[in-house]
This record gives sequence, structure tokens and C-alpha cells, in this order.
Amino acid sequence: MSLTLLSSPLQGFTDFRFRNAFHKYFGGIDTFYAPYIRMNGKLLIKSSYKRDLALENNDTLEIIPQIMTNSEDEFMFVVKYIQELGYTELNWNLGCPYPMVTKRGMGSGLICNPEKIDRILDRVHSETDITVSMKMRMGYENPEEIQKVFPILDKYPLKNIAIHARIGKQLYKGGVDLDSFQKCVDNTKHKLYYNGDITSVAAFKKMQERFPSINHWMIGRGLIADPFLPQMIKNNTNDYPKNSMEIFREFHDTIFEEYDNFLSGPTPIRMKMLGFWEYFAQSFDNPQKVFKKIKKAKSIKNYQVAVSEILANKEFKGFQ
Repeated sequence: MSLTLLSSPLQGFTDFRFRNAFHKYFGGIDTFYAPYIRMNGKLLIKSSYKRDLALENNDTLEIIPQIMTNSEDEFMFVVKYIQELGYTELNWNLGCPYPMVTKRGMGSGLICNPEKIDRILDRVHSETDITVSMKMRMGYENPEEIQKVFPILDKYPLKNIAIHARIGKQLYKGGVDLDSFQKCVDNTKHKLYYNGDITSVAAFKKMQERFPSINHWMIGRGLIADPFLPQMIKNNTNDYPKNSMEIFREFHDTIFEEYDNFLSGPTPIRMKMLGFWEYFAQSFDNPQKVFKKIKKAKSIKNYQVAVSEILANKEFKGFQ
């Protein structure tokens, strides 16, 4: 069975600058999902979303746009926008776990409302020819919520349902619930993609053995923490390239330059890279020490010095 790896969208991280650099230096990802478009009641596409989906910024990758909404009108508006750009698929985010989203009845906070999900899917499939896919958690309060939605979802020709094997109120705490994911596999006619805690080749192999019918695997935080991971999974190896630190350095410098050219002033770029290093640090021998060194660098010059010291003195060990 062929193996397909997908990049889960992470708001604030996996925009086109990151995606293009990742693809150039690491590879291994077959399809990238763009971070969600959120409308907030206004039928207006923000300039940041326009840049992220512009075809000239995504000419070497397969990109699937994503929407976060509980509104039929917003969904229809975004469908029209992405189709004008030439996209044929829209992914619907019913997975975001953060309270500022779920309290408004969006993301994983919408899973408990099958009637609204039904109304939106009915209108989209009745009035457009867009291909719809889903990104979900198993619920917000409990994993039974998704089971009540499956009869609704089974009415529509969805391309797939990518399921993060947690519930929303967990955020990213605690382990994934593999028994509940198996129940999902057993109770829907749709093609499922697995998402959640793929952080090493060994972890991936365990998931693959547990769910032999799954051949699409979505990697989120693990992809940022260890950018070599997707290609290593594809190559079925635990060995990093001999020049892994040089590759990582080139990747780092590329995204730093891209964001530095876009963001105004030293503080925004430093905060942007600090966010990445929360993940990058996890793949070094002493994550807390590495991240602390980055955090203490209060100027761009000191930041660059800190990065050079980290890359000169630490081995990129991943999660092995």
C-alpha cells in the first residue's frame, strides 16, 4: 500500500514561506494544507490569506486551502474565492482545540452540532462543485461526539476526513486515543487520514502497525520539531543525513531571511523565530537549554550568535 504524508496546517507556522523552504531542504511531504482562512463575520479575505494562497507563492507544491467557519455564507464566499484562484478542494477545520475558537462554536467546538454541519455541507454540495475534505478531532468534550456526526458526513461525497486522535479540550495534552480512532475507522464509509503524535520513525511504525488500513498520515508539530522526519519515514530509516546540521542551518537562514524581509523591525522577527525554536529545540540534546539560549538573545545579533553556538555544539538527534 502506497504511503502518503501530509503536512497538518499550523497557524502562524506553516505559511508559504515555511512550506517552500521545507520542500526545498527536506522534502517527504506530498501535500501541504494551508493554515485556515477565518472570516469573523466579514465577507472579506485578509491580505495575509491572499498572499498565502497566491499561485505565484505556491508553484512547486500541492496546496489545499482550509476554512474555519460555522457560517454557510462564509463557506460559500471562500469557495468562490479559491475557485477563482484555480483550487479545486477546500478543507473544513473542525479540529482547532483552542477556547477562543471553540467557544464561538467553531473548530472542534462545532462537532457537537451535527445539524449545523449538515446544513453547511448540504448547501455547499448543492450549489458548488468544490471538493470538500475535513480536518477533525474526535469531539470537544468526548470522543463519542464524532460518532454522532458520521451519519451526516456519510451523506456527502467528502474526499477524506483527517482525524487528530484527541478531543478538543485536551488541547495537545495527554496521549492520543487510539481505541477511539479505531472506532472511527470502523464506523464511517469515508477515507480516513490519521493525525496525532507522529514524532519519530518509531512512533510512525507503531501507528502503521496499529492501523494497517490507513495509508495517509498527517504530521503537524512533529514536522516542525524535526524537519527531517517525513523523508526519514519515506526512506524507512532512523539515520539522519551526514550533513544534517548544514541542511538545517540553510533552512533556518532561508526562513529567517524570508520573514525578516517581510516583518518590520527586529522584535517581530525575533518573536517569530522564537516560536519556531519552541519546536526546533525539541530535537536537540538539551531542549530547555537550547530554547533558553534563544530566548535570552534580545537582539538580532545576539540571536544569530546563539543559533551559531547551538548548531556548532549540539547534535541534531531528533526524537530517536
